[in-house]
Amino acid sequence: MADPRLISIDLDERTILWRSDEIEQERRIAILDLLDRNHFEPLRRYPEGYAGPYRLALSVQDGRLVLDISSENQQRLETIILALGGLRRPIRDYFAMCDAYYKAIAKVTPEQLEPIDMARRALHNEAAGLLIDRLKGKIEVDFDTARRLFTLVCVLHIRG
Repeated sequence: MADPRLISIDLDERTILWRSDEIEQERRIAILDLLDRNHFEPLRRYPEGYAGPYRLALSVQDGRLVLDISSENQQRLETIILALGGLRRPIRDYFAMCDAYYKAIAKVTPEQLEPIDMARRALHNEAAGLLIDRLKGKIEVDFDTARRLFTLVCVLHIRG
């Protein structure tokens, strides 16, 4: 029986040099939310008809996003490598918007913070759509899953 969801997500900690408390909180929330509810359905047929649940290990190698997909019992199923060219600018813009948001939190009223937060969410939504497009034909994900995966891709790009 198919169970197209993630039950485990690991990030390659070796590629993350530094992260602020805010970024660490975003990472924790993204993983918890992903594990609570997601749709993750690789489109390749696996041996013996395996159809989930899945374990996912994310890393960035040579400027590419690497998704190592394993079965529930940790048998490697496949590795998908995606060029990140189309996501570099959204990642950079999202970092800049998050930085502005976190700096503004302590200095402005909630009403003044709202437009910054709306812009940050809009960038996040746009990037999630780009990630869905990049995964097309390889993995089917829903929008909320793509948003949270984009957050984790951003965490992997922190260089200090």
